[in-house]
Amino acid sequence: LRLNPQVDIEFIGPGQTPPPADLIILAGSKSVGADLDWLRQQGWQEVIDRHLRYGGKLLGICGGFQMLGSMIHDPDAIEGPSISYSGLDLLDYETTLKSQKQLRRVEGTLLLNGNTPVSGYEIHAGISRGPALQQPLMRFNGRADGVISDDGQIAGSYLHGLFDQPEAGQALLQWAGLATEARIDIAAQQENGIERLADAMEQAFDLPLLDRMLGL
Repeated sequence: LRLNPQVDIEFIGPGQTPPPADLIILAGSKSVGADLDWLRQQGWQEVIDRHLRYGGKLLGICGGFQMLGSMIHDPDAIEGPSISYSGLDLLDYETTLKSQKQLRRVEGTLLLNGNTPVSGYEIHAGISRGPALQQPLMRFNGRADGVISDDGQIAGSYLHGLFDQPEAGQALLQWAGLATEARIDIAAQQENGIERLADAMEQAFDLPLLDRMLGL
């Protein structure tokens, strides 16, 4: 998103007041309970409620997706004491944390505006279940993932890399309110960055000398 010239993205830190925005993203977390407590201490429950009242969009990714539901259960004490605690209660589903972590690359279809190709990876310790998930955000080989709310304002998914694929990124930004979105090829930009780094190293280092030192 930071590479997209049409997007102004801000990271909001402690004590900062979030500015008006089209989209709030709750990103991944390795400690969902502690991060959710921190968000509440920072007044984010009220910020999110006000954002939604004024028509803003909200996207939860992985741990952020778990936060959107009504409850999070930690029976095996994955993140600390074996407790259950309230989520943001914006959608009707619950998450149970499990010691077995899901780790896989996936490809599928984003269901926002028709069928848009999407790919990325999952890395999470949790299973989410509930009525709201009957309206998924995407499908992978017939398996549903994530959620889109009935009013279309709130979405969530376990998938990391949602914005990396040009078509999926375009569909998500259109959902968030960007009328004419320029296609950004993240893979091509990454490759160009690697090439620039290689060129800079070639200019800065005596590569034949390094080869001799390394016995190459």
